[in-house]
Amino acid sequence: MQGFVDIVQGFLDLGATVILPVAIFLLGLLFGQKPGKAFRSGLTIGVAFVGIFLVVDLLVNNLGPAAQGMVDRLGVDLNVIDVGWPASSSIAWASVVAAFIIPLGLVVNVIMLLTKTTKTMNVDIWNFWHYTFMAAMVYAISGSIVQGLIAAVIFQIVCLKVADWTAPMVGEFFDLPGVSIATGSTISYAPGIILVRWLNKVPGVKNWNADPDTIQKRFGIFGESIFIGLFLGAAIGVLAGYSVGEVIEIGMAMAAVMVLMPRMVKILMEGLMPVSESARQWLSKRFGDREIYIGLDAAVALGHPAVISTALILVPITVVLAVVLPGNSLLPFGDLATIPFVVAFIVGAARGNIVHSVIVGTLMIALSLYMATDVAPVFTEMAVNADFNMPEGSAKISSIDQGGNLVNWIIFKVFSLFN
Repeated sequence: MQGFVDIVQGFLDLGATVILPVAIFLLGLLFGQKPGKAFRSGLTIGVAFVGIFLVVDLLVNNLGPAAQGMVDRLGVDLNVIDVGWPASSSIAWASVVAAFIIPLGLVVNVIMLLTKTTKTMNVDIWNFWHYTFMAAMVYAISGSIVQGLIAAVIFQIVCLKVADWTAPMVGEFFDLPGVSIATGSTISYAPGIILVRWLNKVPGVKNWNADPDTIQKRFGIFGESIFIGLFLGAAIGVLAGYSVGEVIEIGMAMAAVMVLMPRMVKILMEGLMPVSESARQWLSKRFGDREIYIGLDAAVALGHPAVISTALILVPITVVLAVVLPGNSLLPFGDLATIPFVVAFIVGAARGNIVHSVIVGTLMIALSLYMATDVAPVFTEMAVNADFNMPEGSAKISSIDQGGNLVNWIIFKVFSLFN
Protein backbone atom coordinates (compact mmCIF):
# COMPACT_ATOMS: atom_id res chain seq x y z
CA MET A 1 0.00 0.00 0.00
CA GLN A 2 2.74 2.46 0.93
CA GLY A 3 4.50 1.76 -2.36
CA PHE A 4 1.34 2.67 -4.28
CA VAL A 5 0.94 5.83 -2.21
CA ASP A 6 4.53 6.79 -3.03
CA ILE A 7 3.87 6.27 -6.76
CA VAL A 8 0.73 8.41 -6.60
CA GLN A 9 2.56 11.10 -4.64
CA GLY A 10 5.44 11.04 -7.12
CA PHE A 11 3.00 11.54 -9.99
CA LEU A 12 1.25 14.40 -8.21
CA ASP A 13 4.56 16.03 -7.38
CA LEU A 14 5.01 16.58 -11.11
CA GLY A 15 2.32 19.24 -10.79
CA ALA A 16 -0.40 20.51 -13.08
CA THR A 17 2.11 21.49 -15.78
CA VAL A 18 2.78 17.78 -16.43
CA ILE A 19 -0.43 16.09 -15.27
CA LEU A 20 -2.80 18.25 -17.33
CA PRO A 21 -0.92 17.91 -20.65
CA VAL A 22 -0.84 14.12 -20.19
CA ALA A 23 -4.56 14.09 -19.40
CA ILE A 24 -5.39 16.30 -22.40
CA PHE A 25 -3.23 14.19 -24.73
CA LEU A 26 -5.01 11.00 -23.63
CA LEU A 27 -8.41 12.66 -23.96
CA GLY A 28 -7.50 13.83 -27.44
CA LEU A 29 -6.66 10.25 -28.46
CA LEU A 30 -9.86 8.98 -26.82
CA PHE A 31 -11.94 11.45 -28.82
CA GLY A 32 -10.37 10.44 -32.13
CA GLN A 33 -7.70 13.08 -32.62
CA LYS A 34 -4.55 12.14 -34.49
CA PRO A 35 -1.59 11.60 -32.11
CA GLY A 36 0.27 14.64 -33.44
CA LYS A 37 -2.70 16.96 -32.99
CA ALA A 38 -3.49 15.56 -29.54
CA PHE A 39 0.15 15.95 -28.50
CA ARG A 40 0.21 19.54 -29.70
CA SER A 41 -2.93 20.34 -27.72
CA GLY A 42 -1.47 18.81 -24.56
CA LEU A 43 1.87 20.53 -25.07
CA THR A 44 0.23 23.92 -25.67
CA ILE A 45 -1.84 23.58 -22.51
CA GLY A 46 1.28 22.54 -20.59
CA VAL A 47 3.14 25.62 -21.84
CA ALA A 48 0.16 27.80 -20.90
CA PHE A 49 0.08 26.42 -17.36
CA VAL A 50 3.83 26.92 -17.01
CA GLY A 51 3.19 30.56 -17.85
CA ILE A 52 0.14 30.80 -15.59
CA PHE A 53 1.98 29.37 -12.60
CA LEU A 54 5.00 31.61 -13.23
CA VAL A 55 2.62 34.57 -12.98
CA VAL A 56 0.97 33.04 -9.90
CA ASP A 57 4.42 32.64 -8.33
CA LEU A 58 5.07 36.30 -9.06
CA LEU A 59 1.83 37.12 -7.26
CA VAL A 60 2.54 34.83 -4.30
CA ASN A 61 6.17 35.85 -3.84
CA ASN A 62 5.19 39.51 -3.63
CA LEU A 63 1.94 39.24 -1.67
CA GLY A 64 3.32 36.88 0.98
CA PRO A 65 6.03 39.22 2.36
CA ALA A 66 3.69 42.22 2.03
CA ALA A 67 1.02 40.43 4.05
CA GLN A 68 3.61 39.58 6.69
CA GLY A 69 4.61 43.24 6.78
CA MET A 70 0.99 44.29 7.38
CA VAL A 71 0.62 41.70 10.15
CA ASP A 72 3.83 42.89 11.83
CA ARG A 73 2.74 46.54 11.68
CA LEU A 74 -0.60 45.70 13.29
CA GLY A 75 1.10 43.70 16.03
CA VAL A 76 -1.36 40.84 15.59
CA ASP A 77 -1.11 38.01 18.14
CA LEU A 78 -3.28 35.08 17.02
CA ASN A 79 -2.49 31.49 17.91
CA VAL A 80 -3.66 29.63 14.78
CA ILE A 81 -1.32 30.03 11.80
CA ASP A 82 -2.64 29.91 8.22
CA VAL A 83 -0.12 27.53 6.62
CA GLY A 84 -1.55 27.84 3.11
CA TRP A 85 -2.63 25.31 0.52
CA PRO A 86 0.84 23.79 -0.19
CA ALA A 87 1.10 22.60 3.41
CA SER A 88 -2.57 21.55 3.42
CA SER A 89 -2.11 19.39 0.33
CA SER A 90 1.02 17.70 1.71
CA ILE A 91 -0.82 16.91 4.95
CA ALA A 92 -3.72 15.48 2.92
CA TRP A 93 -1.54 13.20 0.78
CA ALA A 94 0.19 11.86 3.91
CA SER A 95 -3.10 10.31 5.07
CA VAL A 96 -3.74 6.57 4.75
CA VAL A 97 -6.82 7.31 2.60
CA ALA A 98 -4.80 9.18 -0.04
CA ALA A 99 -4.05 6.15 -2.22
CA PHE A 100 -7.73 5.58 -2.96
CA ILE A 101 -8.73 9.11 -3.95
CA ILE A 102 -7.53 9.45 -7.55
CA PRO A 103 -8.88 6.10 -8.85
CA LEU A 104 -12.09 6.59 -6.87
CA GLY A 105 -12.47 10.15 -8.12
CA LEU A 106 -12.03 9.10 -11.75
CA VAL A 107 -14.59 6.29 -11.38
CA VAL A 108 -17.13 8.64 -9.77
CA ASN A 109 -16.68 11.20 -12.55
CA VAL A 110 -17.12 8.56 -15.28
CA ILE A 111 -20.25 7.15 -13.61
CA MET A 112 -21.75 10.62 -13.30
CA LEU A 113 -21.01 11.36 -16.96
CA LEU A 114 -22.58 8.09 -18.08
CA THR A 115 -25.66 8.64 -15.90
CA LYS A 116 -25.88 12.27 -17.06
CA THR A 117 -25.69 13.56 -13.49
CA THR A 118 -22.84 15.87 -14.48
CA LYS A 119 -21.66 17.60 -17.63
CA THR A 120 -18.12 18.12 -16.34
CA MET A 121 -15.24 15.90 -17.38
CA ASN A 122 -12.77 16.99 -14.72
CA VAL A 123 -9.19 16.60 -15.94
CA ASP A 124 -7.83 18.71 -13.09
CA ILE A 125 -6.53 15.62 -11.30
CA TRP A 126 -3.89 17.60 -9.46
CA ASN A 127 -6.61 19.37 -7.45
CA PHE A 128 -8.07 16.07 -6.25
CA TRP A 129 -6.07 16.90 -3.13
CA HIS A 130 -9.15 18.80 -1.91
CA TYR A 131 -11.10 15.52 -1.92
CA THR A 132 -8.17 13.85 -0.17
CA PHE A 133 -8.16 16.47 2.57
CA MET A 134 -11.88 15.97 3.10
CA ALA A 135 -11.36 12.23 3.46
CA ALA A 136 -8.39 12.73 5.78
CA MET A 137 -10.38 15.01 8.10
CA VAL A 138 -13.21 12.52 8.48
CA TYR A 139 -10.74 9.67 8.92
CA ALA A 140 -9.01 11.68 11.67
CA ILE A 141 -12.21 11.81 13.76
CA SER A 142 -13.66 8.41 12.87
CA GLY A 143 -10.71 6.11 12.22
CA SER A 144 -12.81 4.73 9.34
CA ILE A 145 -11.42 4.65 5.80
CA VAL A 146 -14.91 3.96 4.46
CA GLN A 147 -16.35 7.08 6.10
CA GLY A 148 -13.44 9.13 4.80
CA LEU A 149 -13.98 7.93 1.23
CA ILE A 150 -17.73 8.54 1.43
CA ALA A 151 -17.01 12.11 2.58
CA ALA A 152 -14.59 12.59 -0.33
CA VAL A 153 -17.17 11.35 -2.85
CA ILE A 154 -19.81 13.70 -1.43
CA PHE A 155 -17.35 16.58 -1.70
CA GLN A 156 -16.53 15.63 -5.29
CA ILE A 157 -20.19 15.40 -6.29
CA VAL A 158 -20.86 18.86 -4.86
CA CYS A 159 -17.85 20.23 -6.77
CA LEU A 160 -19.02 18.71 -10.06
CA LYS A 161 -22.60 19.94 -9.64
CA VAL A 162 -21.45 23.47 -8.81
CA ALA A 163 -19.05 23.31 -11.78
CA ASP A 164 -22.02 22.48 -14.04
CA TRP A 165 -24.06 25.31 -12.53
CA THR A 166 -21.34 27.92 -13.00
CA ALA A 167 -20.02 26.74 -16.38
CA PRO A 168 -22.25 29.07 -18.45
CA MET A 169 -20.93 32.03 -16.44
CA VAL A 170 -17.33 30.81 -16.87
CA GLY A 171 -17.87 30.52 -20.60
CA GLU A 172 -19.56 33.90 -21.04
CA PHE A 173 -17.83 36.21 -18.56
CA PHE A 174 -14.34 34.71 -18.57
CA ASP A 175 -14.52 33.88 -22.29
CA LEU A 176 -13.79 30.19 -21.65
CA PRO A 177 -16.39 28.31 -23.72
CA GLY A 178 -16.67 24.61 -22.92
CA VAL A 179 -14.75 25.02 -19.65
CA SER A 180 -15.95 24.48 -16.09
CA ILE A 181 -14.12 24.91 -12.78
CA ALA A 182 -14.44 22.20 -10.12
CA THR A 183 -11.53 23.32 -7.91
CA GLY A 184 -12.53 22.71 -4.29
CA SER A 185 -11.41 26.08 -2.94
CA THR A 186 -13.28 28.04 -5.63
CA ILE A 187 -16.42 25.93 -5.22
CA SER A 188 -16.51 26.89 -1.54
CA TYR A 189 -17.27 30.50 -2.40
CA ALA A 190 -20.05 29.69 -4.89
CA PRO A 191 -22.73 30.75 -2.31
CA GLY A 192 -21.32 34.23 -2.85
CA ILE A 193 -23.08 34.15 -6.23
CA ILE A 194 -26.42 34.23 -4.38
CA LEU A 195 -25.23 37.16 -2.25
CA VAL A 196 -24.17 39.06 -5.38
CA ARG A 197 -27.60 38.57 -6.91
CA TRP A 198 -29.17 39.85 -3.69
CA LEU A 199 -26.94 42.95 -3.75
CA ASN A 200 -28.14 43.65 -7.27
CA LYS A 201 -31.66 44.10 -5.84
CA VAL A 202 -30.76 46.38 -2.90
CA PRO A 203 -31.78 49.99 -3.64
CA GLY A 204 -28.79 52.28 -3.91
CA VAL A 205 -26.23 49.51 -3.46
CA LYS A 206 -27.18 47.96 -6.80
CA ASN A 207 -25.93 51.14 -8.49
CA TRP A 208 -22.48 50.97 -6.94
CA ASN A 209 -20.37 49.91 -9.87
CA ALA A 210 -16.65 49.89 -10.64
CA ASP A 211 -15.71 47.34 -13.28
CA PRO A 212 -12.52 47.56 -15.38
CA ASP A 213 -14.37 49.01 -18.40
CA THR A 214 -16.08 51.71 -16.32
CA ILE A 215 -12.81 52.59 -14.60
CA GLN A 216 -11.02 52.87 -17.93
CA LYS A 217 -13.74 55.11 -19.38
CA ARG A 218 -13.53 57.41 -16.36
CA PHE A 219 -9.75 57.57 -15.98
CA GLY A 220 -8.67 56.99 -19.57
CA ILE A 221 -5.23 55.43 -19.94
CA PHE A 222 -4.78 55.37 -16.16
CA GLY A 223 -7.84 53.14 -15.89
CA GLU A 224 -6.22 50.32 -17.88
CA SER A 225 -5.53 47.09 -16.02
CA ILE A 226 -1.76 47.66 -16.09
CA PHE A 227 -2.18 50.93 -14.14
CA ILE A 228 -4.75 49.39 -11.78
CA GLY A 229 -2.23 46.66 -10.94
CA LEU A 230 0.50 49.24 -10.40
CA PHE A 231 -1.69 51.35 -8.09
CA LEU A 232 -3.09 48.46 -6.02
CA GLY A 233 0.33 46.82 -5.70
CA ALA A 234 1.89 50.08 -4.55
CA ALA A 235 -0.96 50.61 -2.06
CA ILE A 236 -0.29 47.17 -0.54
CA GLY A 237 3.40 48.04 -0.32
CA VAL A 238 2.60 51.26 1.56
CA LEU A 239 0.30 49.36 3.99
CA ALA A 240 3.11 46.85 4.55
CA GLY A 241 5.51 49.67 5.52
CA TYR A 242 7.78 49.17 2.53
CA SER A 243 10.46 51.61 1.41
CA VAL A 244 9.85 53.68 -1.72
CA GLY A 245 11.88 51.29 -3.84
CA GLU A 246 10.00 48.25 -2.52
CA VAL A 247 6.65 49.98 -3.08
CA ILE A 248 7.57 50.56 -6.72
CA GLU A 249 8.80 46.98 -7.04
CA ILE A 250 5.58 45.36 -5.80
CA GLY A 251 3.57 47.81 -7.92
CA MET A 252 5.46 46.69 -11.02
CA ALA A 253 4.96 43.04 -10.08
CA MET A 254 1.18 43.46 -9.80
CA ALA A 255 1.09 45.42 -13.07
CA ALA A 256 2.89 42.48 -14.70
CA VAL A 257 0.34 40.03 -13.25
CA MET A 258 -2.50 42.09 -14.73
CA VAL A 259 -0.94 42.07 -18.21
CA LEU A 260 0.56 38.59 -18.39
CA MET A 261 -2.20 36.45 -16.92
CA PRO A 262 -4.81 37.12 -19.65
CA ARG A 263 -2.24 36.30 -22.31
CA MET A 264 -1.37 32.98 -20.69
CA VAL A 265 -5.08 32.06 -20.59
CA LYS A 266 -5.37 32.80 -24.32
CA ILE A 267 -2.56 30.32 -24.99
CA LEU A 268 -4.39 27.79 -22.81
CA MET A 269 -7.58 28.13 -24.87
CA GLU A 270 -5.57 27.70 -28.07
CA GLY A 271 -4.63 24.21 -26.87
CA LEU A 272 -7.98 23.35 -25.31
CA MET A 273 -10.38 24.26 -28.11
CA PRO A 274 -9.36 21.45 -30.53
CA VAL A 275 -9.82 18.84 -27.76
CA SER A 276 -13.11 20.38 -26.67
CA GLU A 277 -14.43 20.31 -30.24
CA SER A 278 -13.32 16.69 -30.72
CA ALA A 279 -15.05 15.75 -27.45
CA ARG A 280 -18.31 17.31 -28.61
CA GLN A 281 -18.19 15.49 -31.96
CA TRP A 282 -17.34 12.14 -30.31
CA LEU A 283 -20.10 12.47 -27.71
CA SER A 284 -22.61 13.69 -30.30
CA LYS A 285 -22.12 10.52 -32.35
CA ARG A 286 -22.65 8.26 -29.34
CA PHE A 287 -24.98 10.14 -27.02
CA GLY A 288 -26.70 12.71 -29.22
CA ASP A 289 -26.24 16.46 -29.02
CA ARG A 290 -24.94 16.60 -25.47
CA GLU A 291 -23.04 19.42 -23.81
CA ILE A 292 -19.83 18.46 -22.02
CA TYR A 293 -17.50 20.77 -20.11
CA ILE A 294 -13.78 20.24 -19.57
CA GLY A 295 -13.00 20.81 -15.87
CA LEU A 296 -9.83 22.87 -15.39
CA ASP A 297 -7.89 24.52 -12.57
CA ALA A 298 -9.40 27.79 -11.27
CA ALA A 299 -6.19 29.52 -12.41
CA VAL A 300 -7.82 29.90 -15.85
CA ALA A 301 -10.24 32.46 -14.33
CA LEU A 302 -7.41 34.71 -13.16
CA GLY A 303 -7.10 36.17 -16.63
CA HIS A 304 -9.81 38.74 -15.95
CA PRO A 305 -8.40 41.95 -14.42
CA ALA A 306 -11.40 42.32 -12.08
CA VAL A 307 -10.43 39.07 -10.31
CA ILE A 308 -6.90 40.23 -9.49
CA SER A 309 -8.13 43.74 -8.59
CA THR A 310 -10.72 42.35 -6.18
CA ALA A 311 -8.17 40.00 -4.62
CA LEU A 312 -5.57 42.73 -4.08
CA ILE A 313 -8.15 44.90 -2.29
CA LEU A 314 -9.23 41.94 -0.15
CA VAL A 315 -5.70 41.16 1.09
CA PRO A 316 -5.48 44.05 3.61
CA ILE A 317 -9.19 43.63 4.39
CA THR A 318 -8.56 40.00 5.35
CA VAL A 319 -5.74 40.99 7.72
CA VAL A 320 -7.96 43.62 9.37
CA LEU A 321 -10.85 41.14 9.66
CA ALA A 322 -8.56 38.70 11.47
CA VAL A 323 -7.80 41.41 14.04
CA VAL A 324 -11.31 42.78 14.62
CA LEU A 325 -13.55 39.70 14.37
CA PRO A 326 -14.41 38.45 17.87
CA GLY A 327 -13.69 34.75 18.28
CA ASN A 328 -11.30 34.48 15.34
CA SER A 329 -7.93 32.90 16.13
CA LEU A 330 -6.54 32.46 12.59
CA LEU A 331 -3.60 34.59 11.55
CA PRO A 332 -3.98 34.85 7.74
CA PHE A 333 -0.75 34.37 5.86
CA GLY A 334 -0.15 31.35 3.63
CA ASP A 335 -3.45 31.55 1.73
CA LEU A 336 -3.64 35.31 1.20
CA ALA A 337 -2.23 34.75 -2.28
CA THR A 338 -5.00 32.24 -3.05
CA ILE A 339 -7.72 34.90 -2.68
CA PRO A 340 -7.91 35.37 -6.49
CA PHE A 341 -8.82 31.69 -6.81
CA VAL A 342 -11.57 31.72 -4.19
CA VAL A 343 -13.29 34.92 -5.36
CA ALA A 344 -13.38 34.05 -9.08
CA PHE A 345 -17.03 32.94 -9.06
CA ILE A 346 -18.06 36.01 -7.06
CA VAL A 347 -16.41 38.34 -9.57
CA GLY A 348 -17.99 36.46 -12.47
CA ALA A 349 -21.45 36.68 -10.89
CA ALA A 350 -20.91 40.39 -10.28
CA ARG A 351 -20.02 40.83 -13.96
CA GLY A 352 -16.68 42.30 -12.96
CA ASN A 353 -18.17 44.83 -10.55
CA ILE A 354 -15.27 45.22 -8.13
CA VAL A 355 -17.37 47.03 -5.50
CA HIS A 356 -19.94 44.22 -5.19
CA SER A 357 -17.18 41.60 -5.42
CA VAL A 358 -15.26 43.16 -2.53
CA ILE A 359 -18.41 43.43 -0.35
CA VAL A 360 -19.38 39.79 -0.89
CA GLY A 361 -15.77 38.62 -0.74
CA THR A 362 -15.37 40.30 2.65
CA LEU A 363 -18.42 38.48 4.03
CA MET A 364 -17.25 35.11 2.68
CA ILE A 365 -13.69 35.56 3.97
CA ALA A 366 -15.03 36.47 7.42
CA LEU A 367 -16.95 33.18 7.38
CA SER A 368 -13.81 31.34 6.26
CA LEU A 369 -11.80 32.74 9.18
CA TYR A 370 -14.33 31.39 11.66
CA MET A 371 -14.50 27.97 9.98
CA ALA A 372 -10.69 27.72 9.79
CA THR A 373 -10.51 28.58 13.50
CA ASP A 374 -13.14 25.95 14.31
CA VAL A 375 -11.35 23.05 12.56
CA ALA A 376 -7.86 24.05 13.78
CA PRO A 377 -7.66 21.26 16.41
CA VAL A 378 -8.28 18.44 13.93
CA PHE A 379 -6.17 20.22 11.28
CA THR A 380 -3.29 20.36 13.75
CA GLU A 381 -3.77 16.71 14.71
CA MET A 382 -3.56 15.70 11.05
CA ALA A 383 -0.37 17.73 10.65
CA VAL A 384 1.23 16.07 13.68
CA ASN A 385 0.32 12.60 12.38
CA ALA A 386 1.85 13.53 9.01
CA ASP A 387 5.12 14.61 10.71
CA PHE A 388 4.56 18.13 9.38
CA ASN A 389 7.09 20.71 10.59
CA MET A 390 4.95 23.10 12.60
CA PRO A 391 5.71 26.83 12.21
CA GLU A 392 7.90 28.08 15.04
CA GLY A 393 5.91 29.37 17.99
CA SER A 394 2.53 28.18 16.66
CA ALA A 395 0.16 26.21 18.89
CA LYS A 396 -2.26 25.29 16.11
CA ILE A 397 -2.46 25.52 12.34
CA SER A 398 -5.23 25.77 9.76
CA SER A 399 -5.82 27.42 6.37
CA ILE A 400 -8.28 29.69 4.61
CA ASP A 401 -8.26 27.47 1.52
CA GLN A 402 -9.35 24.14 2.98
CA GLY A 403 -9.81 24.78 6.70
CA GLY A 404 -12.09 27.68 5.80
CA ASN A 405 -13.80 25.80 2.97
CA LEU A 406 -17.60 25.94 3.43
CA VAL A 407 -18.38 22.66 1.66
CA ASN A 408 -15.57 20.90 3.53
CA TRP A 409 -16.76 22.33 6.87
CA ILE A 410 -20.42 21.32 6.41
CA ILE A 411 -19.56 17.74 5.43
CA PHE A 412 -17.07 17.50 8.30
CA LYS A 413 -19.69 18.71 10.79
CA VAL A 414 -22.24 16.18 9.54
CA PHE A 415 -19.79 13.31 10.01
CA SER A 416 -18.82 14.71 13.42
CA LEU A 417 -22.40 14.04 14.59
CA PHE A 418 -21.80 10.30 14.17
CA ASN A 419 -18.28 10.23 15.61
